[in-house]
Amino acid sequence: MRNFDLAPLYRATVGFDQIADMMDRVLASDMGQPTYPPYNIEKTADDSYRISIAVAGFADSDLSVEVKDGALVVSARKAEDDSARSFLHRGIATRAFERKFQLADHVKVTGASHADGMLHIDLVREVPEALKPRRIAIASGAGKSRDKDVVDAECVN
Repeated sequence: MRNFDLAPLYRATVGFDQIADMMDRVLASDMGQPTYPPYNIEKTADDSYRISIAVAGFADSDLSVEVKDGALVVSARKAEDDSARSFLHRGIATRAFERKFQLADHVKVTGASHADGMLHIDLVREVPEALKPRRIAIASGAGKSRDKDVVDAECVN
């Protein structure tokens, strides 16, 4: 296992605390990451994503999807009692789980659906208008005479 010292990153940057904290979290928990249940993350459009999680054996009432503290938390608890059943082979895992996905800024969960043993969670990135790039019109100086110390209100955002 490799150890990375991110102290130079903290010394040389201002305002990037969240990125450094996320890198610390990812590097620290990389080895202990659970593999159950399997999942896919796909990009469905420029600003749309879908997380698909294999949840065979779970009903809608057993599943929980919530967003808290900038993370999507998917969990499941099976309430069924299997003490009366006798299995010769048990290959379908229905054990409880909790899976967390860290969401980027401005990513919102738009919906979730459960069909054919798959839980699909749809996400969209909604960038606020203030952060979107915008084109600034350039006014020509011909025909207008202005004092160089006076600022035109139309040119200032």
